[in-house]
Amino acid sequence: MRVDAYDKVAGKALYGADRVRPGMAFAALALAKVGRGRLSSVDTSAALAVPGVLLVETRFDGELAGPGFVMAGGFGFQSLQPMTGDHIAYRGQPIAIVVAETPVAATEAAEAITAEYEPEPFALHLDSEGATTLVQEEAIPLPFLADIKVGDPDAVIAGSPVQIDNVYEHPPQHAVPMELNGGVVEWQGDTLIVHEGTQNANAVRYGLAQQLGIDAGNIEVRSPYLGGGFGQKNSLLLHLGPMAVLSRRLGRPVKLVLARPQTFQNGSFRPASKHRIRLGADESGRILAAIHEVDQQTSRHDLFPAMHTEVTGRLYGFSAFRGRQRLVQTDVQTPGYMRAPFESPSMFAFEQAVDELALAVGRDPVELRLANDTDTDPITGLPFSSRHVGDCLRRGAELFGWSGRNPEPRSMRAEDGSLVGWGVAIGNYPGNVAAAMATLTADADGRVTVSVDGHEMGQGIRSSIALHVAQDLGIPATDVVVQVGDTTVGTQHLTAGSWGTATALPAVHSGLRELRKLLNVADTGDVDVAAAVAIAGHPVRVTVDSLGPGQSRDVLAQLRSGHLAIAGPVFPGFVTFSWIAHFVEVRVELGTCRIRVPRVVSVADCGRVASPVTATSQVRGGVIWGIGAALREETLTDDRFGFLNTTLEEYPVMVNADVHRIDVDFIDKPDYQFNPVGVKGLGEVSMVGAAAAVANAVHHATGRRHHRLPIRLEHVL
Repeated sequence: MRVDAYDKVAGKALYGADRVRPGMAFAALALAKVGRGRLSSVDTSAALAVPGVLLVETRFDGELAGPGFVMAGGFGFQSLQPMTGDHIAYRGQPIAIVVAETPVAATEAAEAITAEYEPEPFALHLDSEGATTLVQEEAIPLPFLADIKVGDPDAVIAGSPVQIDNVYEHPPQHAVPMELNGGVVEWQGDTLIVHEGTQNANAVRYGLAQQLGIDAGNIEVRSPYLGGGFGQKNSLLLHLGPMAVLSRRLGRPVKLVLARPQTFQNGSFRPASKHRIRLGADESGRILAAIHEVDQQTSRHDLFPAMHTEVTGRLYGFSAFRGRQRLVQTDVQTPGYMRAPFESPSMFAFEQAVDELALAVGRDPVELRLANDTDTDPITGLPFSSRHVGDCLRRGAELFGWSGRNPEPRSMRAEDGSLVGWGVAIGNYPGNVAAAMATLTADADGRVTVSVDGHEMGQGIRSSIALHVAQDLGIPATDVVVQVGDTTVGTQHLTAGSWGTATALPAVHSGLRELRKLLNVADTGDVDVAAAVAIAGHPVRVTVDSLGPGQSRDVLAQLRSGHLAIAGPVFPGFVTFSWIAHFVEVRVELGTCRIRVPRVVSVADCGRVASPVTATSQVRGGVIWGIGAALREETLTDDRFGFLNTTLEEYPVMVNADVHRIDVDFIDKPDYQFNPVGVKGLGEVSMVGAAAAVANAVHHATGRRHHRLPIRLEHVL
């Protein structure tokens, strides 16, 4: 069940920009129209003449510090705060902000602002003239970002009887969540209240404190619901600082909601990447060594780290592996995390190479993958805490009917004559966990209120928590109240990377053990909460914290200060990943070459399934996005104008008409070595490998291999 389903469908769930405050004013941004350069002047006279305009600001000298990049010890999605200097780093960078009595007036005024620039040459593509390439391990000398080197894969591949060597390209993409970036800020005395859809309320809180030069204790961030984040809302966005300054200046609440095109330019995105995959195998298809070399786009002002080879290096039982990652600096805003940020592109490349190997040795793709399975992490030599990807493959093959596949490309036809292709791919995602704090309160009416670090992004974290508490205490889920996304009830650290449930549930589980002690009831079994509270004579409240395996209590201070406090996937004594297998059928019409995906079977190993309804929904959502990545999504970049297709009219995402049958199943084996609840992450791994399975199915249907996404009609023609 979904415990918050009724509130959502009834319109009772309030999102960031849904807030309507007394005396509220409305803001809009004016954006730079050059790709790089200096801002010579800004003409705001026409904007100020628009009726209802309250003020126009172009520079926040001395009023707004930089937020710092979240992946470099800061709080922002990028370190660059617009309107604090005259440098234009990318097209679409804000150059002015307007506040007016109505959103219409604010928008009209923002569009009336003109500017003059001193343009400079700019680079937007990985291979653009002027783009700068850096070796990641040299540019960011941190151990977990270093090149991976196990054995001598170059020598092993050179001596292998079967070799695969190909380059795969993945385009930039934008998350375009349904909820646009934006929110409401207001001052109540010296306290700043922020209503913002965010995945990281604590970073927003501490980031604004740094920017405004005030105590974080005077900032409250409230984000009880998030209408889709997918990584784009995982840190402080650059519109909040200016809004806070202008709200204080006006003495009024201010609302700003970015227009859809502005979200393409003022939020993070999945960067372009290029992957060279080399495999060396024996005649049976046993992979002896692999090399994965990546070039990934980043901005000039921040280095967004690449972590592609972390997953491909753990996929099979290699005896030798090398992963090299380079960062290519281009003139864009800082890229960031978009669902399965590295894992989906890298698996598109690697799992196609594995399929090409299966074809080269004449072996069934499922059989070949099973033959290369392993229980030991090839990078560290440590055992996996759990790895049931073989079970995923076997169960998926049975559910899909894989035994009926004719291995010859172009050999299968549908009744209407369309070419039929069946493809398979596996995927993995690191098992990360963050430190967390939880407060549980048992009340006289029998209800239990749980306040825990985390954010509800539509993934169902409230349902997972409520179900866990209800099952543990033997009470209805409707008697469990879950509070997340509000800094007044907890630290609310970043929820991302599939660690939300795996982080929150262990903290709640620990809290339940303590709550039972204070209620003076047994360690297990159903509890009459109202009766136990009546005997105690007052509501019973307990606060606990939880750590990931191997984490010290020092990380709790890090957590409280708005910084990341994450562990994994390598823990003392073991390595943890979630796993999945996707089986995809495509049909390619002979005349038009239109590609359809009539059915998919996906089987996941995510440890214990904490909430079956929301877990199934997570997998379906990830699969749909994987199909979109394979066949639809691409942020088109023009050498003159930057991102081109910045609306949902021109950025094609999957719609209902594109989605057909998606069957989901789970291995559902708890991983108690990872945490006492046995859950692993699911939201991200759901997408990993889906695009590769589609591409492999397209090859099986047509006999043509596609090394770049998306696969469009003209590519098949």
